[in-house]
Amino acid sequence: MIGKLTGILSDKNPPQVLVDCNGVGYEVQVPMSTFYNLPELGARVSLLTHFVVREDAQILYGFDNAQEREAFRQLIKITGVGPRTALSVLSGMSVGELAQAVTQQEAGRLIKVPGIGKKTAERLLLELKGKLGPDLGVTASVANDAQADILQALLALGYSDKEAAAALKALPAEVGVSEGIKLALRALAK
Repeated sequence: MIGKLTGILSDKNPPQVLVDCNGVGYEVQVPMSTFYNLPELGARVSLLTHFVVREDAQILYGFDNAQEREAFRQLIKITGVGPRTALSVLSGMSVGELAQAVTQQEAGRLIKVPGIGKKTAERLLLELKGKLGPDLGVTASVANDAQADILQALLALGYSDKEAAAALKALPAEVGVSEGIKLALRALAK
């Protein structure tokens, strides 16, 4: 319903901000990653939003970029994960870190987020697998074009994201594409 707000930042009180849009002040809940990127009070701000209507409240959630908003939307689709928990996850880790944790199935990284226990972390890993988009997955940890090409080759050969990421980590930093593929295949064959 309300997809974006652009206005003057009137108040900042974590995790809530007040955005004045031509005389109408919108209270917006934001993750800490967005909060830290906000300008000073009185400056112009633009936030992508997600509007949640409940029986007892109407709450507007704001995000710095489309990836954060999409990750939030994927998180709240999971049974037992509400907007407050999703905000906590996005406050505790970046979208890239979340995508990497999901790709590598690292529950330990999610458990470090306040409010996330072992069972919830495992459910998040299971439900989010393959849903955070290709631009947010393992490629978030790829340092250069050669590594991206090696990763794509390994995925095309049928290796999982987790296997490809592990093989990629083991490679020297400045390896060429063809040599990198050979080294990665040798490592995966063991």
